[in-house]
Formats: sequence, structure tokens, C-alpha cells
Amino acid sequence: MKKLISRYNILLLAIVFSGAGGCKKYLDQVPDDRITIEEVFLKKGPSEQYLANVYNYVDDEADQWQVNPWLSNSDEADITWSKYKTYDLNIGNMSAGNAIFDTWSHYYQGIRSATYFINHIDNNAEILALNGRQLIDQYKAEARFLRAYYYFLLMRQYGPVILEGETEVPADATAAQMQRPRSPYDSCVNYVVSELDKAAAVLPTVPSLNGQANDIQYGHATVGMALGVKARVLLYAASPLYNGNTEYASFRTREGQPFINQTYSADKWKKAADAAKAVIDLNLYSLYVDPSGDPVKSYQGALLSAWNAEQIFNRKKNILPDFDVNCMPRQAGGWNGVAPTQEQVDAYFMSDGKLIGESPLYTETGFTTVNGVPVFNMYMNREPRFYASVTYNNSIFQGGNMQSAAPVKLFASGSSGKNGHPTDWSKTGYLIRKGVAPQTNAGSGGNGTKFDRPECLLRLGEIYLNYAEALNEYSPGDPDILRYLNLIRARVNLPQYGSAGLAAPADQTSMRARIWQERRVELAFETSRWFDIRRWKIAPQVMGDMHGMNINKDDNTFYTRSVASQHLFRSPASYWWPISQYDMDRNQLMVQNPGW
Repeated sequence: MKKLISRYNILLLAIVFSGAGGCKKYLDQVPDDRITIEEVFLKKGPSEQYLANVYNYVDDEADQWQVNPWLSNSDEADITWSKYKTYDLNIGNMSAGNAIFDTWSHYYQGIRSATYFINHIDNNAEILALNGRQLIDQYKAEARFLRAYYYFLLMRQYGPVILEGETEVPADATAAQMQRPRSPYDSCVNYVVSELDKAAAVLPTVPSLNGQANDIQYGHATVGMALGVKARVLLYAASPLYNGNTEYASFRTREGQPFINQTYSADKWKKAADAAKAVIDLNLYSLYVDPSGDPVKSYQGALLSAWNAEQIFNRKKNILPDFDVNCMPRQAGGWNGVAPTQEQVDAYFMSDGKLIGESPLYTETGFTTVNGVPVFNMYMNREPRFYASVTYNNSIFQGGNMQSAAPVKLFASGSSGKNGHPTDWSKTGYLIRKGVAPQTNAGSGGNGTKFDRPECLLRLGEIYLNYAEALNEYSPGDPDILRYLNLIRARVNLPQYGSAGLAAPADQTSMRARIWQERRVELAFETSRWFDIRRWKIAPQVMGDMHGMNINKDDNTFYTRSVASQHLFRSPASYWWPISQYDMDRNQLMVQNPGW
């Protein structure tokens, strides 16, 4: 009996027929709107719809409430509302039995959907008639890229994973067929890198449809996406958490093999550097610069200017407009509760290119009148990325339902302060401005307008920093390290290291500190920090009490560093997510992560 499915429910194929779960349907009669699964892979349109569903497993990383808590539970930001699951992480309310933000099954559904597509698209008659093998090979490469990417997302959250290879897990798989062990982390890296290389060898340089280079179809995988993800995979693999980490010597497979390689390898850094340089050498991407030349607008535009030349990997559909509203001041109709920490505010450089502890421009006393309002001197003479990224008290904002620019009042009785609403207030006295589109007017009192745009998941700025970091670890003193670090700073008109008044870092250790600092600032609020502090193994030192201004005060005592919240980090448990007890019970070969 053939398997049947409605033409209007083709997107469910990835769940029903790829081993993601559910039951097979058998019907005695074939209505006119039904086609068999075999027929789906003989027709162009249904096959493309199936592939579109494989793309749908790329999650929205701006969704800090339902999907990814990577922003709100690092040391760079805090979310006010305790009703969301992100709050449970901060208070330690997670266990194998309560594995919140559990993506294990979700990404394996995407992996199995991709595998099913790869294994069944080869004989698509309509596509073969259109242009022979070219488009089929491209679509298979897209699915291969997505499958590798989903493995990487699992690895960054859970560490070592189960590698399923080309084997399809049937929807009616028995319990015995589901018994599969996790592979050592290096084996996972080698497999994912190999898959990305295979995809990159076939994928086009620009996203295309029907195999035509001039028929741009934004959102489809490209060679740059495959090589860019490869660079990130190898950078993580070379980092202290995974490269000779003897603290995990007892974390082993059931056969006794360490999950984490116990011997440090400098060659891993070389592979990471080479992979990042391969993306750069494509010469397909460039740092975004606003036509006005304004460094603040240039930095903002890297995320807000859709499909610009800096963006390598974008998610086409997103909930970013909701992120806008959550970050906007209450004065603008926003929900006023996604807040940078004082620790993140302190990370930004001064306009002379130096850190706040090094620059004579920095002071925490007194005020300067700007636009007719007093601005605390802590916020004066900062670099452009600070003004593009942080809304602070008495900073000027125009967006949402605000018809004209006005200072944001975040002190206790201010128009966006704690006393004005029972839940919608910043716990730190700051709000995130970076990545927030002021055109969005969908909050309280707004007209429902949302500024839709793709969500950038990987951009050239990160690749430059990946390259500099890896090269500094493998070949300290290489001139490319300073070159690419300075290119990041040049976009926002910061003084260059090695220029007059700003000495270049003198050694590998000093350079490492500057690269880490630059990464913290450049990639702020782009979900990198959570994984950076873990792979560098500095999370225990930087997590804990998070600070802000004294939001309970109105007068100058508002400008007092105060504990705003606590972000829990338990070693070793907090380095990786627990495998849920449900998945542990189903798979007797599964080994749980340390600490859970």
C-alpha cells in the first residue's frame, strides 16, 4: 500500500516520513488532492516544498522567550520578566527531568528530514527534465548544509552528539533501532566539517533558484554559508573547552573512550584560521558601511540593512519585530525589559580606542548637558558601537509610537522607569538598542507596523574575529592578526592598534585579551557571548552577580552600581545542557552530560 499525503500538507512530510515521529497513514482510496510520497520526489514543486520545510528548523535566535536563551543568560544582558523560561535558568530551575529550551529532538527532526530528502531526490523527473543534474545536486547540497548546521547547533548546546550518517530512521522504528551512542566530540567535528566541505563544493556563490546564477533566491544556502559555519565549528573545536580539556577525563563513552580529547593540539587552531581565511578569500563579502559614512549607522546597518554584503547567513523569516518591541522604551510603546548589564556597558571602548580603565577620558563623576538634558559622564566620550547598542538614561530615542525624539527616562519614576508599570521595566537601568528597528510600531499604542527583515546568523565581522583569534593562538605575531582586528575598529572610526597613542598588544597573551574584548563588543547581543565564555572556560569567573544602575532611585543616586540580578553558573553542569530524562530513558546507550 502506498503512503499518501495531501498536496496542502506537503510540509508535514518531513515529520511523517523522515523518522521525526508520528504514524504512517494508509488509505484505501486516493482523493484528487492526494499524492504519494514517492510522487512528491518525482515533482519539482512538492520537492521544493519539502526542502523548504528542512529550512524551517533553522530557529529564530532573537526569540529569547521560547527558543534560545543565549542572550539573556550570559553576562551581557538580562530579561526582566520572570514569567518566561529564561528566568528559570538564572535561578537554577533546570534538570534532566525539566530540560527547558530542550532542542535535542527538534534538531534531530531537521537532520532526519534532510537525510530523507538527500536519499530520495535523485530521480526527480521534472527537475531532471528541466536542467539535468545541476539543480538536484544543488538541492542535495542545501540539505547537506542544513543537516550539518543542525548537528553544530546540537553540539554547541549539548557537546558530543549521536551521528546518524546517511541512515534513515524509520517512522515506525523499534526501540532496539533507536539505541545509538554519542560520538566523541572530535568525531562529531570531523563529520560536520566533511559534510560542509561536500556542500561547499556544490553550492553556488549567490543564493539561486532553478540553478540560475542570476535568479537570486535569498535564503538558499551558498558556499559562503557552508564555509562560514565550518569556520565557526573549527574555532569552537580548537578552544579550551574542547582542546585538551583534562577536567573532563572521566567523561567517557561506555567503551571508555574520552568524549573530549585529552591532548592539546595547536593544529586545531591552524584549521580554524585556515577555514576563516577561506571565507575571506572568497571576496564575496565586505563590512557594511552606511552611505552617510556615519559609524553609528554603519554598525547598526550591519544587522538592519537587509541582505547587505556583510551578511553571510541569514534566516529569512523571524520574530525580530517582537524583539524590537521588547527592547523599546515604554515611552515608545515598547515592553521595556531587555537590558544590557553594567558589565557589558563597561566593556565598550572610549573614543580614544582605550578601555575605560586605561583612558583619561573616562570618569564616573558629574554630568554633561547634551540635547538640553544632563548625561552622566560615564556615558560620554564612548566609542560609536556603544551609542549604537545601548539605551541609557537621558539618551535620545525616536521610534515606535514616538513622533519626535526625546530622552529616555529609566530612573524609578521616569516615563520608562520601574514605578510606571508592574512588570515592564529594566532591571539594570539600560535597554538594548542594537538590532532594534525604530520603524517597528507594534507595541502599546502603536499602529501595528513591524519592520520585517532577515535575521543575520553569521556575518563577515565575526569571520574577521574568528580568523584573528585562531591565528593568534597558532601563529602569534602574524601581521594578519592586527590587520583584521584593526579592520573591525576602522568601520567605527576607532583608533587603530599600532597608531600614535595606541600601542599594539605586545605579546600573545595581551593580543588574546584584546581580541576577546573586541569580540565582546562587536558581537554584543548576537548570541555569541554565551558560547564564547564557555568555550574559553571563563564562565565561572564572569557569571554570578550582574550589575546595573540603582533603578529604585530618582536622584543622582540612580547612578550607583547595584546588583540587578544573578546569573547562575554551576561547573561542570552549566557548560552543556542536560540530555532530557525522556531521551535518556529511550536510549540505553546514551551517556548523560557531566553534572546532571
